[in-house]
Amino acid sequence: MKITINSVVGLTYELKVSKEEENIESVPFSVEVRDQEDPFYFLFGNSGLPEKFESFLVGKSKGEPFNFIILANEAYGEADDELIMALPKSQFTAENGFEPEMFEEGNFLPLVDENGYPMQAKVLKDLGNEVLLDFNHPLVGFDLHFDGEVHEVREATAEELEHGHVHGEHGHQH
Repeated sequence: MKITINSVVGLTYELKVSKEEENIESVPFSVEVRDQEDPFYFLFGNSGLPEKFESFLVGKSKGEPFNFIILANEAYGEADDELIMALPKSQFTAENGFEPEMFEEGNFLPLVDENGYPMQAKVLKDLGNEVLLDFNHPLVGFDLHFDGEVHEVREATAEELEHGHVHGEHGHQH
């Protein structure tokens, strides 16, 4: 089976990132490896990933290798200053699972948006009664270098299509 819209896709890969700053291209460095023990699964066409990512995979079959680069402007874009904000620490209580050490610079806070979807924010600075958070995607501003293989391709079930995500062993459990 080939990768098409509404198929369930499993990938193994190494993701490296690089960033061009002041006309100096950085050497790509590894940020994620998904291997045979932990492949990455998604519903093709409804992944929430950059469009360019899926365009490089369409038509591939199980066992086919892939190697491509998605430039920052076609991946997660550049940082948006409006997504950096100071919030009162009083919003992050122990009753909601927040501990003081979670507010150290560089940590990611696990949050939920107003619709109940998980999200995260990077702690930029502890300001005492407030914390400066960055809600930009962690890969914003980076070129993405993917090198991997198609691990599995199968038809999505009616339930997966209805819910918009993968179910079962490698997906969401209801």
